[in-house]
Amino acid sequence: MRTLRLVTTLAVAGLLAGGVAVVAATPASAATAVFSVTNNWGNGYQGQVTVTNDTSAPITSWRVEFDLPSSSTVSQSWNAQQTTSGSHYTFANVSWNGTLAAGASTSFGFLVNGTGTPVNCTVNGASCAGGPPPTTPPPTTPPPTTPTPTTGTPVERHGQLRVCGTTMCDKSGARVQLRGISSMWLNWETAPYAENLSALTWMRDNWNLQVIRAAMGVEPAGAYLSDPAKARAQVETIINNAVTAGVYVIVDWHAHEAQNNQSQAVAFFGDLARRYGHLPNVIWEPYNEPLQVSWTNVIKPYHQAVVSAIRAVDPDNIVVLGTPTWSQDVDVAAASPVTGTNLMYTLHFYSCTHGASLRAKGDAAIRAGLALFVTEWGASNADGGLDGRACLPEAQSWIDWMKANGISWTAWKLDVGTDTTNLLSPGAPVTGGWTNYLHGHAPFVVANMR
Repeated sequence: MRTLRLVTTLAVAGLLAGGVAVVAATPASAATAVFSVTNNWGNGYQGQVTVTNDTSAPITSWRVEFDLPSSSTVSQSWNAQQTTSGSHYTFANVSWNGTLAAGASTSFGFLVNGTGTPVNCTVNGASCAGGPPPTTPPPTTPPPTTPTPTTGTPVERHGQLRVCGTTMCDKSGARVQLRGISSMWLNWETAPYAENLSALTWMRDNWNLQVIRAAMGVEPAGAYLSDPAKARAQVETIINNAVTAGVYVIVDWHAHEAQNNQSQAVAFFGDLARRYGHLPNVIWEPYNEPLQVSWTNVIKPYHQAVVSAIRAVDPDNIVVLGTPTWSQDVDVAAASPVTGTNLMYTLHFYSCTHGASLRAKGDAAIRAGLALFVTEWGASNADGGLDGRACLPEAQSWIDWMKANGISWTAWKLDVGTDTTNLLSPGAPVTGGWTNYLHGHAPFVVANMR
């Protein structure tokens, strides 16, 4: 994370060197605010401001104000009430984060279109660094960004994955948190975005995508059960592209009543595991979202049958198991887990619908020893965002929780449409190059992949 004190008299040399700016001592009676660039994608970034109560008594509210150069604008924010007047931005506390005890801190975040960083910052009317309000404008040249050093593709870096405790580890034993996106139901996608190799490599290089999920619809008309040749061809194209691009791929049996077609699932995964199970790229997901049916009597026996078919020919690739109630009841699965190695369990959330109570289920499952993988999520209602609304503060809470617990994720979904969770806007080319085609929660998703 790149962190800069929000002051108005930073030395240019200090910025270019990436050093810590020297500021006057902060009075003990002052509140302060510190600005951080948490993600940067060249023509925009995700910022965060941390407000700290440096007084000796509680404060009950705070207000941060700053300016941006005219070439940069705040497009979204969370954990604060934003008001805008030209290039001047004001962020006030919301109901639950206004009161800060002595020495306590809270943060809010925002997305910026452009490269300009905040200037003329005040918190509760005083300088964000402590002391009087700023009077001299600082340089507006954005700080240089240092990309995270990487060598090779994600698969070259991490190799064969395995479950280690409640997390995922790579070939060297280091903990790995994969981040990526899911396709649309392949039988319903508006264009073959997920099957395009150029698009996949573009997402790898520009979004830092490490994993793609092939959501192969099973039950609806036009899906696997009614057109298995087409569905299998789509999935195998995505697998082969992932191998070429050096990213991981989740093969998702995207069904809600998979137990009714167990024999077809066993045959499908047994065949693909025989032909692709030797590759480190592949992760198996035999059941996307079971409905409200019994774990012990319905879902677990199904998983045991499919896992047995996979393990007969693929002894080590990770298998991610769906859980009851649209893959929410991971705590129920934790009470009677499937026997085997390199097994993980699916938790799905949509941040306008699901919050702390669902994370508590995840915490309970982790305490019981389960390894979780969020193979589907959105910053929307559980319907995928038919109303177009995004709930970014709660989505950020989920992002923070997944990062803290080393939980890998793929966000829903790579397609064009009006839903909040459609990542692309109309006109997006199939081959990638989508910088100007992000839609709905896409800026938030992409920022958190980088």
